[in-house]
Amino acid sequence: MSFTVLIPARLASTRLPNKPLAALGDAPMVVRVAQRAMLSQAARTVVACDSQSILDACQAHGVEAILTRDDHPSGSDRLAEASQLLGLADDAIVVNVQGDEPLIDPQLINEVGALLLQRPQASMGTAAHTIDTLADLGNPNFVKVVLDAQQYALYFSRAPIPWWRDGATPDHSFRALPDPAPLRHIGIYAYRAGFLRLFPTLPQAPIEVTEALEQLRAMWHGHRIAVHVTAHAPGAGVDTPEDLERVSKLY
Repeated sequence: MSFTVLIPARLASTRLPNKPLAALGDAPMVVRVAQRAMLSQAARTVVACDSQSILDACQAHGVEAILTRDDHPSGSDRLAEASQLLGLADDAIVVNVQGDEPLIDPQLINEVGALLLQRPQASMGTAAHTIDTLADLGNPNFVKVVLDAQQYALYFSRAPIPWWRDGATPDHSFRALPDPAPLRHIGIYAYRAGFLRLFPTLPQAPIEVTEALEQLRAMWHGHRIAVHVTAHAPGAGVDTPEDLERVSKLY
């Protein structure tokens, strides 16, 4: 298995300014993410950043980084440029590890990296885990996914899917979790570099705009997404100052 981990890092953040450079012990968060990725089987781990300060911080800690444009609308657009700058072949596998996931499991990176080798029909790979609380099922910040018999994604949504008709109350909530348990999407992706470079050129999909979920663009244009279901929920990401305080205690 051979794949490259690319980590998008953008200095601006609404809820946590300068998030990639937030300190976790004696290293910035983006460096901590890269260090976790480097424990996987990735042949190469590269931070794709939009500022010289992030580039300098990575290089100071021995992490490879490249500077990309600062006007990309999304992380996947940034990684498309990075894959071009790195000269990755169209069939090279790229795993997108989010820059605010300092607790990511290296084995999960391996499992997502292997998906496209196992599923030549898929343009993308990602991961999910079972939901075990009603609060998580109803939380629109937790994206849900439903799969077909071969574990390709059928749909992603912020709404509770699949909708358990016979378990719903009159006010459209649930008394218990459906069986089998619904799945929560984990925001890690694998692409072939050729598709990664194609993706930003595809027109936005109406369902993508409605749900504010970029992966729906690929499905809307007929591309398949293979999903690895892991038994373990991922470590907590960092979106807010409170998240940062909680995670920093681990360092």
